[in-house]
Amino acid sequence: MLSATVRAHLDGDARAWLDRALAEAAAQGPTAAWEADFAAAGRHCGRGRELTDATRVLLLTAARPDVPTLTRLYTHGTAAERRAVLLSLPHLDPGPDALPLVEDALRTNDTRLVAAAVGPYAARHLDAHGWRQAVLKCLFTGVPLDAVAEWPARARGDAELARMLTDYARERTAAGRDVPADLNRVLALAAHTNREEP
Repeated sequence: MLSATVRAHLDGDARAWLDRALAEAAAQGPTAAWEADFAAAGRHCGRGRELTDATRVLLLTAARPDVPTLTRLYTHGTAAERRAVLLSLPHLDPGPDALPLVEDALRTNDTRLVAAAVGPYAARHLDAHGWRQAVLKCLFTGVPLDAVAEWPARARGDAELARMLTDYARERTAAGRDVPADLNRVLALAAHTNREEP
């Protein structure tokens, strides 16, 4: 459980802060003071990026903000706060309405934002074209393929993805650049068809 994992890494003062912040987040509306706690989480529970991310995800999960609030937090937030909003989406699952946040992150070259954007929420809600572009973005920016949630299931037998990957590999080879190893992993599945089954 995420909450237990976070608490295990906090001292007494930080746990008390978290308990108070979570209670306020659960009790108040989308424009309440918990948003200040969201921004301040790194100062109170910040023993590393992953712990701060997890703390912010807990706050968002407790507050259950609507999409306009998530959008405001993302748009006006730091890169770390934006990442936390993206990481919270699978826990909140606001349907496809939060896809513009994922799409915005995929337009950046911030690999931490890109990696956060291609999690389970994107796997559920990105259409085929958007998902293929997300895979290419990961290959282009060096985000590990394993950051892409459910990639084997979505890539399998995707002839259009196979074509895009083949073109990208040719472009890199022609430019004298290495082809990412992850490209071959996903291409092997994308080029797979049922006819190849034994």
